[in-house]
Amino acid sequence: QVQLVESGGGSVQSGGSLRLSCVASGITASSACMGWFRQAPGKEREAVATINGYGITTYAADSVKGRFTISQDSAKNTLYLQMNSLKPEDTAMYYCAGQYVRLCSGPWKYWGQGTQVTVSS
Repeated sequence: QVQLVESGGGSVQSGGSLRLSCVASGITASSACMGWFRQAPGKEREAVATINGYGITTYAADSVKGRFTISQDSAKNTLYLQMNSLKPEDTAMYYCAGQYVRLCSGPWKYWGQGTQVTVSS
């Protein structure tokens, strides 16, 4: 059984930083496509960043490029999202997700429960 457990969310002021973590079990995160998504109130869920099973990263949202960094620690089977220079528009529930393939070409089958990020101006 695959489980993804996020942590690291919280409330910060604009310009601050947070690092989200996603501990995976039942799946080898470094061998799968993993990603971060977010959903703000009243908006659709959007992809933020992905990392495939070969370590290639993609930032889906132009608004986070240069500010967010996705990475993983294979020894800890953990996915991270380092978020710097946070803005109020980054406020959302952030979700960790995974696919059972290396390349990000399959369905997002596995989801965490989410961690809330709130950025105040």
